[in-house]
Amino acid sequence: MFRKPVIAGNWKMNTLPFEGVELARSLREKLGEVANVEVVIAPPFTHLHAINEEVKGTPIRLAAQNLNAKDSGAYTGEISAAMLLTMGCDFAIIGHSERRQYFGETDDSVNEKILAALANQLTPIVCVGETLEEREANKTLEVIATQLSGALKGLTAEGWKDIIVAYEPVWAIGTGKTASNEQAQEVHGFIRSELEKSLGKAIADKTRILYGGSVKPDSICGLMDQPDIDGALVGGASLKAEDFVKIVNFGKG
Repeated sequence: MFRKPVIAGNWKMNTLPFEGVELARSLREKLGEVANVEVVIAPPFTHLHAINEEVKGTPIRLAAQNLNAKDSGAYTGEISAAMLLTMGCDFAIIGHSERRQYFGETDDSVNEKILAALANQLTPIVCVGETLEEREANKTLEVIATQLSGALKGLTAEGWKDIIVAYEPVWAIGTGKTASNEQAQEVHGFIRSELEKSLGKAIADKTRILYGGSVKPDSICGLMDQPDIDGALVGGASLKAEDFVKIVNFGKG
């Protein structure tokens, strides 16, 4: 089954608004009318409106880096899915390891955010991944299975709605280390098999599973050659227009 690749750039807490607009403009100009890959960028919340104006009508689509599971209320400093929708977002990154590590997110809170995103027509990009200690203890697949099970709670095949999964080994995020193509494929294949057990083969076959963890222009081609890798969630390299464009083009200029 053909699954259109997704290359998503997570800018994290980087760039000031004017810098973000300049980066988005550069991406727009360098990418042109790319059609064979779905391109997504996730700027900080403060940039979303201005960048939406910059990329509107182009193939570049917007994601939020996070959201609150509540629709509204006394939640100082938080942003709802409905607010993000009005800012032009089509996607929301949910459960990134940095959110789990620094802000105490759990499998339960990730599940709540997934349900909130779906209720507001945002496509979740759901992150899963193991720490170095868990990999060294041979617990990688156990950890991934637990995280997936938590994310899927209460979801049926009908409610899946094109959710994207991103496998991000925590030990490879921002470290310069990248899982080997074989290591990444093993986990991606396992994720697809877990989805098949929970939601059926049709859903598993169409679900796009991204790899994240120090993805660079020189590593993307080998990753994309793997049968169960459908794209990348890119961190640092997404802040450099030339590098991100090369990744979108699978390592080519």
